[in-house]
Amino acid sequence: MLSTLRMDGNPLRTPRKAAEVFPFLEAYIARKEQQVLEIEQVVERYEIKRLKEERAYQTMSSLRRMFTGKKPDHHLAVEYIHYVKKPMEQVKKLRDEIAHARQIMNESKPGDVVSIPAEIEELLS
Repeated sequence: MLSTLRMDGNPLRTPRKAAEVFPFLEAYIARKEQQVLEIEQVVERYEIKRLKEERAYQTMSSLRRMFTGKKPDHHLAVEYIHYVKKPMEQVKKLRDEIAHARQIMNESKPGDVVSIPAEIEELLS
């Protein structure tokens, strides 16, 4: 166990040939792109729902609005952070991972020895 750890505590990565890694990189990129699409769909559904709620509230009569009430602004802000901001940060992180994987694929030839990220290393094991 100790022989497989580096001085900084991270596991030692075995260098792999690019040709061996390419199929896994393609699958990794496809999976990450699917995750991005799913997250963006969730965000879009929330925004559409939010717009419908706002439109419905605006079309109510003033008397009905008075009894119905509206979510306080701080609740809307918390919802926005939970349903939009944090997922979009996750999308940015996923896109960075996709870009890194594509960079490995584009900059290496099948015979080259490449160093790959830990997430992809798990796929190969």
